[in-house]
Amino acid sequence: MFPIINSIASWVLKQRIHQIELFLKYPNEVQEELLLNLIRNCEETVIGNKYDFKSVTSYQTFIDRVPVSYYEDLEPLIEETRKGYQNIFWHSPIKWFAKSSGTTNAKSKFIPVSSEALEDCHYKGSKDLLAMYLHNNPESGLFLGKSLRLGGSSQIYANNNSYFGDLSAILIENMPLWAEFSSTPSNKTSLMSEWESKLAAIIQETKNENVTSFAGVPSWMMVLMQRILNETNHSHLLELWPNLEVYFHGGVSFEPYREPYKQLLPKSDFKYYEIYNASEGFFAIQDLNYSSDLLLMLDYGIFYEFIPMNTLGTPHEKIIRLAEVELETNYAVVITTNSGLWRYMIGDTVRFTSISPYRIRVTGRTKHHINVFGEELMVENADKALALTCKELKCTIKDYTVAPIFMKNKEKGAHEWIVEFEKAPESIAAFAQLLDTNLQSVNSDYEAKRYHNMTLNPLKLEVARENLFYDWLKERNKLGGQHKIPRLSNQRTYVEELLALQKEKK
Repeated sequence: MFPIINSIASWVLKQRIHQIELFLKYPNEVQEELLLNLIRNCEETVIGNKYDFKSVTSYQTFIDRVPVSYYEDLEPLIEETRKGYQNIFWHSPIKWFAKSSGTTNAKSKFIPVSSEALEDCHYKGSKDLLAMYLHNNPESGLFLGKSLRLGGSSQIYANNNSYFGDLSAILIENMPLWAEFSSTPSNKTSLMSEWESKLAAIIQETKNENVTSFAGVPSWMMVLMQRILNETNHSHLLELWPNLEVYFHGGVSFEPYREPYKQLLPKSDFKYYEIYNASEGFFAIQDLNYSSDLLLMLDYGIFYEFIPMNTLGTPHEKIIRLAEVELETNYAVVITTNSGLWRYMIGDTVRFTSISPYRIRVTGRTKHHINVFGEELMVENADKALALTCKELKCTIKDYTVAPIFMKNKEKGAHEWIVEFEKAPESIAAFAQLLDTNLQSVNSDYEAKRYHNMTLNPLKLEVARENLFYDWLKERNKLGGQHKIPRLSNQRTYVEELLALQKEKK
């Protein structure tokens, strides 16, 4: 039965490749048509009436009337919809809201998820991911087994027929039968809210399955994988699941985790496929084997605009369309979506590695960078320098975060790193020195500030005790799901909290 399912699934999914090739040929035309369709659909909404969508017939008119918005701007309208009022910013009823993981804000965000976004964006992205993987790997036995997925929890909001939860939980709650049939653990287990109990239940359900793939956030998936090995007394996962062939991952950069995963999955041709999705939508997919570039998907009901990071928040802020982007420039992403987010600042930054087709790499967050001293350090820089350092010194990490050490009196500034190692280097001093050197090699602004210690002193490294970051998240009730460690910050709030916890439990 399974070989037949595999053949049918492969045939159906590969048909989508032809549609993808179409938007690759006419990317800007597809985007323009998509925007006008979104506008036409919402002419009679509160937002549509406010900006007179009926008379909007061009991109220029659209941007002249509709301002760029942040969550705080939309929150009153979102709260009205959560209370049951409809037709405010989207024309069809919205009953699901993706609760943000909230790495930086204590206050959660509730992102609307329409039925159109579920079907034409999130699930379409999942199917396209499989289509691309099967297209690149025709001998795959992916559907001969099951995908081990790691998602979040779901909760009912009040009694007004609206719901919220992690995006992964919403997707699991609404997934088609074919997807549930090919996944493990069960929906009931996947949606458990208590993290420790959930891990134990997942292990019991999955250890006897024929798992051929994984899907989830790298940091939390690694925790699960290590628990599985401890529970089953295997040295690596291929001993338990010999047919494993691919890990579909997203949510955080994979670079700091690449080496640890090689130890967990020691197979030379094992595949890693990255996706770029968020509560607001499914944006990009790795479309080639062994690549770090992600193909921007242009027909998911999302219209894209971009703000060069060197203009963001300045009087010279510039907003451009896809047709105007340039290579190797950091952009903040602005989206208009089929869930009614109009010119919404998602908070992510990307750079384009190709414009024919449009391929990107996620470089960080608009609020997750360090630029206290003009060093313009992005998460991508930190991840790359860390990966280079770990490779050279044959060590691996679990997690890290970085904050500035502010100038005081005549003392120069610096960066303070807190790093939790999976496998520590022989010399912590050598690690810190090499990391500083590698940061300079990948970021010329940091190099300039470090030149002869003119502005910045060498970085300071604090080695985190075991499970420091895990305990920090546990104290904030943020274990599992899509919760992430904030990598970079212009403030010392997270670092000070972690240092206090480190000292407290030493």
